[in-house]
Amino acid sequence: MHFDILTLFPEMFAPITSSIIGRACDKEILNFNFVNIRDYSLDKHKSTDDYSFGGGPGLVMSAQPIFDAMKAVNPKHKRVLYMSPRGRVIDLPKLKELSKEQNIVILCGHYEGVDQRVLDYWNAEEVSIGDYVLTGGELPAMVLIDSLARLIPGVLSNENGAMEESVYSGLLEFPQYTKPREYEGMEVPEVLLSGNHKKIDLWRFEQALILTKKQRPDIFDNYVKNHRDLTKDEQKVMEKVLRML
Repeated sequence: MHFDILTLFPEMFAPITSSIIGRACDKEILNFNFVNIRDYSLDKHKSTDDYSFGGGPGLVMSAQPIFDAMKAVNPKHKRVLYMSPRGRVIDLPKLKELSKEQNIVILCGHYEGVDQRVLDYWNAEEVSIGDYVLTGGELPAMVLIDSLARLIPGVLSNENGAMEESVYSGLLEFPQYTKPREYEGMEVPEVLLSGNHKKIDLWRFEQALILTKKQRPDIFDNYVKNHRDLTKDEQKVMEKVLRML
């Protein structure tokens, strides 16, 4: 997958080429082209914003620099996304849809947003990472890229890992432990040391149910309503948790 990222601050994306995504870049599974919108400004001061027609607080990113930056990446046959708090909030179905694309252009806004003609002309789809406002689109773009990259074959060492994660599996993730067995007077639950994988799986299932019920009752209720394929043992655990909570 190739990403063209249009931004006023390309240096902010340094972390995106590290860790798992960095290794995916080394394997040429992912490729990034960071485009500085300011480089395309025709203003002698390299300005990229101006006051809004009709008045109001703040500045708006001007059409010209963004238009020319767009032309440079040739967005024809590419999916154009604009990181915006008024866009659709990204979820798993949306990520699955986007993971089928080969070329994505991401526009990162600033100030009070961008000239609407940019979005209209380039048919930009507004997407969001949540119902809150940040100072710019760079951090949301990185969140989008990271969550999307996990669904692309070859990015994760475990191909099934992406869909087994908390929330995607339908429940929040169960507690995890590693060595040592005892630390600061706290011990690893005995069942995890038993070697009995059936008991371990049922314990993890129970803990996931409990955590989800306490922290995300909306997800828990949806899970109870839609999961009819539980084993007899899992059903007993479910009934136990429902009685407990």
